[in-house]
Amino acid sequence: MKAILKGLGLLSVLIFLAACKNDEALQADKEEETHQHTAHETSEHADKAVIEGAADHYHTGDMAELTVNEEGLAGEHWHWYTSDDEENWKVIEGEEKNTLITEAKDGQYIKAVLYDENHEAAAESEPVKITIDDHTGDICEGYFENGQVEDRNISDWVGEWQSVYPYLESGVLDEVFEHKAESEDMSAEEYKEYYREGYMTEVSELEITDHGELIFHEGDNSYSGKYIYDGYEILEYEAGNRGVRYIFKQSSGDDKAPDYIQFSDHMIAPEKSGHFHLYWGDDRNSLLEEVTHWPTYYPAKQSESEIKQDMLKH
Repeated sequence: MKAILKGLGLLSVLIFLAACKNDEALQADKEEETHQHTAHETSEHADKAVIEGAADHYHTGDMAELTVNEEGLAGEHWHWYTSDDEENWKVIEGEEKNTLITEAKDGQYIKAVLYDENHEAAAESEPVKITIDDHTGDICEGYFENGQVEDRNISDWVGEWQSVYPYLESGVLDEVFEHKAESEDMSAEEYKEYYREGYMTEVSELEITDHGELIFHEGDNSYSGKYIYDGYEILEYEAGNRGVRYIFKQSSGDDKAPDYIQFSDHMIAPEKSGHFHLYWGDDRNSLLEEVTHWPTYYPAKQSESEIKQDMLKH
């Protein structure tokens, strides 16, 4: 009996030691995998992946929702990385799917890497940069010195844009007007009428190219003109604040294309625009006097919900 008990005791010790070794091996494998992913370096042989869903800018407290298009890619799992300088990357723990939802942080770079079963990089995305813009500060509110104003290039407005007027007419923006009425001396309906006059336009879409071409879309019809920079004008408003109009003059184009266009986007120096008010017509000086009609455009890729949320934070 003693021999049997001694044998069982020895067997238990051996099983315990084997289990410990297995745990240690698993832990070592896990640490090795984590180390490999954490210390990831760009692979020249990895396929190119594309991150979708990044906004032009976010507001403090916003969540960035990013998705990698997996079409044509093969791999086992994803890892997301973040960096402040595009050189030193840190893995975002617990994120192994092709979608990432994370709090937006200003100046942060994010990229995604798809790994195969051997923990080799099968695909990798270009980094996307997160920018925070809360539209606060004296300049955005129209208080600045003349010396702060700088010339700007058409590249600040290049892209495809959509009018927000249809969203006003459909009722999508009613929440925005109700929000404004909570802290101002106008009712929500009065705000809606005020913005209806401002937003009203038949130009539902705009395309702006690096070469200064503007394509105006009115339903199924379109017309275009090519424009060159014609300086800026600083405007004084009755409320005591000021604004800057960036002016472009037509150099060639269709008969229907206006002779002048003027951008206003609450910025006074080179910076990519997140949305803008556009004035157009054939008389440069008359346009500068227009302060009640300002068709407004947001990036065509933004959803009605994203546009509404942006307006609610202004």
